[in-house]
Amino acid sequence: MAEVLFPLPPGSVIGIVGGGQLGRMMALAAARLGFDVAVLAREAGSPAGRVSAREVVGGYGDPEALRKLAEMSDVLTFEFENVPGAAIAALEADGFAVAPPGKALTISQDRVTEKTFLNDHGLPTVAFMPIDSAADLPHALQTLGAPALLKTRREGYDGKGQAWITNAVDEDQAFVRIGGQPAILEARASFVRELSVIAARGRDGVMLAYPIAQNHHEHGVLRRSIAPAQAPDATRQEAERIAFTLLQALDYVGVIGVELFELADGTLLVNEFAPRVHNTGHWTADGCEVDQFEQHIRAVAGWPLGPTTPLAQVEMLNLLGDEAHDWAALAADPSARLWLYGKRDAAPGRKMGHVNRLSPLKG
Repeated sequence: MAEVLFPLPPGSVIGIVGGGQLGRMMALAAARLGFDVAVLAREAGSPAGRVSAREVVGGYGDPEALRKLAEMSDVLTFEFENVPGAAIAALEADGFAVAPPGKALTISQDRVTEKTFLNDHGLPTVAFMPIDSAADLPHALQTLGAPALLKTRREGYDGKGQAWITNAVDEDQAFVRIGGQPAILEARASFVRELSVIAARGRDGVMLAYPIAQNHHEHGVLRRSIAPAQAPDATRQEAERIAFTLLQALDYVGVIGVELFELADGTLLVNEFAPRVHNTGHWTADGCEVDQFEQHIRAVAGWPLGPTTPLAQVEMLNLLGDEAHDWAALAADPSARLWLYGKRDAAPGRKMGHVNRLSPLKG
């Protein structure tokens, strides 16, 4: 196999594991920079596949499909973190260029491993304990106190695979409700708001962060992000410190999303990180000089990172299910920038698109 030389010139092929909306927006950004994109999707005609030069159909854990994608690509990346870490590690061992590194993927896939890694590098989280069986819950709940949140160690997103425990009855049922899987019990975070920071690290080690966003969830699903969030300099600097510490610890290349809890005294706790572009960074697509999607492509291709300067105040609203059917009214709103993901079925609660509403930057 020929050694990949960075920076990649235009005309090179960037492989994306995942055919959803994040892959679609990365593919559009890559095309604008002159790259071709190959996508691995579970089904033909995926949202990302329809805007890419090539589409490979197969499971994300299928070694043959992953290798086929890798062989037609100069560098491989992914749009979500549930790609089997072992499969990515095997490609790296065979000499294929992958960014972000498989290490970041593997750590983020297990909530106990993730929080342990964060704490080991001086990054604070809520207190937690691993739960291997229902028998572990009484002692863990006594240690952490109630209420506490039980989550599956692996997978689960948008509120899935989670159960609050407030009393003995919940304790008996919670493990069943999450499917009887290995889990983590997390102490309740008495936070005043949820923030996030999107940051990037290039192949040359340069790191940049976007302004922090304030996020609002409904029923476990991100509903809106407002950015740049109003916050004192100390909060912005701490969010940046957390992100940069994590990027360096992972020897990371690409864009990362870090979710944070802000406590009443201003302390920031890391909730979790995502080794990819992130929903709370969608505001950058219309609110920054270089958005998170182009930034990720720049990083994995070995190009210089672009400026993260905000150009506007943005409220990003996720469009769920049938809300995307209001596209005509949204397109007529002069303050709105509409992004639709090309999904065929508008199932209830499914992310079908988002809209960015712009206003002048606040002082």
